[in-house]
Amino acid sequence: MRLEVENFRSLRQVSVPLGPLAVMVGPNGAGKTNLLDVFGFLADTVHTDLEPALSERGGFDQVLFCGGEERPSGVRINLTATWTPFSNPETPDEYELRVWRLSNELYRREFFRYALPGGGRQEITVSGEELIVETIDEDGIKPTKQKIGISRFSGALSTLPRLSHQWGGEEVTTIAENLSSFRAFEVHVDAARRPSRFPQRGRETLRDDSSNLAAFLFTLSEQDPDAWRQLVEDAMAVLPQLDDIEFDRPSGAAREVVVMLRERGLRRATQLADASYGTIRLLGLLALLYDSDPPALTCIEEIDHGLHPQALELLVTRLREASERTQLLVATHSPALADRLAPPELIVCERGDDGSSVIPAVSTEDIERIVEASEGEPLGRLWFSGALGGDL
Repeated sequence: MRLEVENFRSLRQVSVPLGPLAVMVGPNGAGKTNLLDVFGFLADTVHTDLEPALSERGGFDQVLFCGGEERPSGVRINLTATWTPFSNPETPDEYELRVWRLSNELYRREFFRYALPGGGRQEITVSGEELIVETIDEDGIKPTKQKIGISRFSGALSTLPRLSHQWGGEEVTTIAENLSSFRAFEVHVDAARRPSRFPQRGRETLRDDSSNLAAFLFTLSEQDPDAWRQLVEDAMAVLPQLDDIEFDRPSGAAREVVVMLRERGLRRATQLADASYGTIRLLGLLALLYDSDPPALTCIEEIDHGLHPQALELLVTRLREASERTQLLVATHSPALADRLAPPELIVCERGDDGSSVIPAVSTEDIERIVEASEGEPLGRLWFSGALGGDL
């Protein structure tokens, strides 16, 4: 996956290759949160449409880059990935959104490209109420233009999936479903520590704030005992006092499930509601990383927050395993976590004098060269020392 962004908050002009696991490091204000929010913004345009997604962020003027001497013309977001059936790294899917203001009116233009069976491709451009489809194959370019039932400033991602097969409805649906599934995950400890409603039959989806943590863990223990045992072993490895994790299901109309921690030396189990902040965050993150049906992309900010350093080795291992099922984009301030990464997994973020984010501030090739010159110094130590061009 590659993300290109122009003029979205501090992201004046960035182009970021994203592998299965990408971990961002950098000082506060370098743009890590803004980069994560690009994916949240794209998901919101599918869920609620373009204008509500902008309003949620204070409106177009608040989203538009405000640094430098000249006001930029608009925002551009371009994403390439391999989602549709015939895409591959050489001919990836592409989606682009442009939003700009002219004479106090907002305009948008959207572009889709995807591969066709047999080596051709199809391109869709939506501007205003007009749609242009171009089929490009060995016979040349076949453009077709038509009006569609979409308002001038409505997002095409929520409308074009209704197109017929020949107009790319299935491919656009696939792209829209992947974009809408993007998850910005953050363990809200106060919500996660509470009992959950007893899960219904079927799979329990972990919420973005982990507020149904108890129900998700219970479902995992019932439906995937092997994964559950491994999760418990992970928790025990990080929490030396932990002997086991159990569940209580109080009777009554509430039908709740409660997580109970069996701890060494205590006569009775401790409810999750009484556990420490770090314990709850750890269990929430492990639940996320053991999710067998994750979205296309999961974003996690300050993943190390509240965790003991001894958890980081295990956490990086589980992140790599989970990245085989979902792409992971993570932000951290921990040199100790960065120490455990390989150069292709690290994205160094900085901020320029004009307020713009520089992401990545150092290429993977340069990081590898610096590591080699340092005779294998860990990445976190190199970053902390300023050898990678940034510091805390």
